[in-house]
Amino acid sequence: VQLQASGGGLVQAGGSLRLSCAASGGTFSLYGAGWFRQAPGLEREFVAAISRSGGNTRYANSAEGRFTISRDNAKNTMYLEMNGLKPEDTAVYYCAAVPGIYYSARYNDYPYWGQGTLVTVSS
Repeated sequence: VQLQASGGGLVQAGGSLRLSCAASGGTFSLYGAGWFRQAPGLEREFVAAISRSGGNTRYANSAEGRFTISRDNAKNTMYLEMNGLKPEDTAVYYCAAVPGIYYSARYNDYPYWGQGTLVTVSS
């Protein structure tokens, strides 16, 4: 499956953005999926993940209560709604997918990755 992330941009602190991840080349409903991010000089970190049906989700502590992950399998698309953005949320955001029932928080578990979309939050 191929993934393409979009929706990043420049936003002021406290603002909102919605990221999208469009999947192609596979049956997206067969894949668990997640969002990760990487800030300059730092390791890639987990943000949120969702099961293949969308019925189960998990979040990093930093995202809990501010971000919402969702998916529309009919559109082969996953979303990350981000509210209350902070300057420390500035990073390149990547979407990833893994076949089967998993929706892991570990980036090593994901074999398929999108190219990333840059989110910049100004103070």
